[in-house]
Amino acid sequence: MSDRPLLIPFRSSLLPQIFVDSLVVGSGVAGLRAAIGLGDRMDVILLAKEALDLSSTSWAQGGIAAAIDPRDTLESHEADTLEAGAGLCEPRAVRLLVEQGAREVRQLLAWGMRVDRQASGEPALGLEGGHQHHRILHSDGDATGTELARCLIERARRAKRLRIFDRCFALDILVDTRRGQRRAAGVLTWHPRHGLQIIWARSIVLATGGCGQLWRETSNPRVATGDGVAMAWRAGATLADLEFMQFHPTTLYVAGAPRHLISEAVRGEGALLVDRQGRSIMDGVDARGPLATRDVVSRAITSHMARTGESHVLLDARSMGSEGFRTRFPGLARMLGGFGLDAGRDLVPVHPAAHYFVGGVRTDLDGRTDLPGLYACGEAAATGVHGANRLASNSLLEGLVFGARAAEAIAADDAPQAGPFPIVHEIERPDRGELDLADIRSSLRSAMWRNVGVERQGTRLQDVLGMFEFWNRYALEQVFESPEGWEVHNMLTVGRLVTESALARTESRGTHARSDFPDTRSDLAGHFLWRHSEPRPSWSPVGELAPR
Repeated sequence: MSDRPLLIPFRSSLLPQIFVDSLVVGSGVAGLRAAIGLGDRMDVILLAKEALDLSSTSWAQGGIAAAIDPRDTLESHEADTLEAGAGLCEPRAVRLLVEQGAREVRQLLAWGMRVDRQASGEPALGLEGGHQHHRILHSDGDATGTELARCLIERARRAKRLRIFDRCFALDILVDTRRGQRRAAGVLTWHPRHGLQIIWARSIVLATGGCGQLWRETSNPRVATGDGVAMAWRAGATLADLEFMQFHPTTLYVAGAPRHLISEAVRGEGALLVDRQGRSIMDGVDARGPLATRDVVSRAITSHMARTGESHVLLDARSMGSEGFRTRFPGLARMLGGFGLDAGRDLVPVHPAAHYFVGGVRTDLDGRTDLPGLYACGEAAATGVHGANRLASNSLLEGLVFGARAAEAIAADDAPQAGPFPIVHEIERPDRGELDLADIRSSLRSAMWRNVGVERQGTRLQDVLGMFEFWNRYALEQVFESPEGWEVHNMLTVGRLVTESALARTESRGTHARSDFPDTRSDLAGHFLWRHSEPRPSWSPVGELAPR
C-alpha cells in the first residue's frame, strides 16, 4: 500500500476548506473528554460519524472502575489490571490510569453525572470479574454509558470554542511533507449535505473507537468499523497489539436478534454460567468461577460449545428473583422482556461476542503518535494500559484519563499553523462492475468469527489471509462513493492486519488463544508493531511501547 489517501479522486482547491486549531475525530468518552479539555483553549471541531450519542460509550452497561472507596487502594486496582493484562501491560500507563482515574471520576461527579448510591449517599460500588474489591460505579444499574455520554455531551456543549459536526465521515488524514518532515495536517471528510470537504488542523485526535463489526458476533454499534486505525495506517503511523480483541462472554443469544450485551455486573451479583443440565461451566476451570477475567470465561464457554455441539450456554440469575433483577438491572430487564425472558425466573441464553479492541494506534502516555500532529486516545489507541486483556470497566476510565492527557499535551505542544497545500488525487476507476458491499461485509465478518475469533489456529489464519488477498485484488482498488464502501475498505484493511498479527504471535496470552500454540512464551512478552512502510512487524519489549 502507498501513503495516498483512500481511493477518492479529488482536487483540494475545489473543495470547501475549514481551518481550526484542533480536530477531534470520534464522539465517545475519549473524544468528548479530549474536546472538553481543549474547547475553552482553542478553536476545536468534534466530528461524530453518526448521531453524537451513537458510540460504544453510550451503549456501555458496565461501569467505571476507580479506587475511591477508603477500603480500596490504588495498588490493588493496579495489581488487578496488571494480572488481567497477562504480562503485556505497560506499568507506567497502568499507574497513570489508576492514579488519574480516581481524579477523573470525582470530576465527573462534580460535573453532575448521576451514579447509583447507597442509603448513606455514598456511591454504590459493584464487583466485576478480575477485581479484588467493589470499585465499579454504575448509573441506573446498567445504563452507565448512557449517563456518562449525557454528562460529557452536556459539558462539551458549554465549551466556548468547540463546534460539533455530527454525521460527518472522516475518510483520511492528509499528510504534509513540504518542510522535510511528515506531519498530519488535515482530514478529508464527507457530509451527506456538504459532500467532500477538508478540515485543516494543527493537531488531530483520533478517538474513533474499535472495530467490533469485523466479527459476525459483536456487542459493538454499527459504527465500530476500525476507521481510525485504518486512517492512521494509511498515513504512516505505527500500530500495535492488533491481535488482541477481547470477547465478552455474555451477549444474548436469540436467533435473529442483535447480540445485546449482558453486563458482567450480573455475575458480580451472583449469577452463574450453566449448561442445559444446570451444571456450572466454570467448575474446575478457574477458582474465581464466573468472575474470572473475560478471556478465561469466553474460552471456557467456547470450549464447552465445541465439546457439546451446543450453540450457547445459559446465564442463571434466578437467585436474584424477578423483582430483585428488575430493581438492580432495569434496562436489561426491559430488553430481555422484549424477548419474553424474565432473568429472575428464566435461564438466559448467552454466547461470547467481539467486544473491545485492545490494540490500535501506538501512542506515548500523552496520546502522541509517531506521526507529528496526530494523537490518539481511547479504544483506537494502544498505550499498553490493557496489556493482552482489558480488565472489566477499565475502558471508560481509560477514555477519561487519556482523553484528558491528550488535551493537555496538545495545549502544551508548539504546533505550526495548519495551512492548505495543494493535493491532486486522480485515479483510474477499475472496470469491475458494481460490488455487492453487503455480501463482502457479511463474508468478511463470518470469516473473522470462524477463524480469528476466541480461538485461533495457524492453518486457518493462513486461509483467511488468502481470502484477504483475493478481496484486496478486486475490492481495495475500487472507487467507493459512500460511507458503506469506505467502511468496507477500512474493515478489509484492519481485518488483514489483525489476522497477520494473530499469525505472528505463536503463543496463547490474554485474549489471544492459539490451539496450535497453547502455551505462553516468556520471549514474546512484548508488542508487535506494524508500520505501513515495512512488510513485517517489528518488536517492542514491555516498557518500550511509547514512540521514540
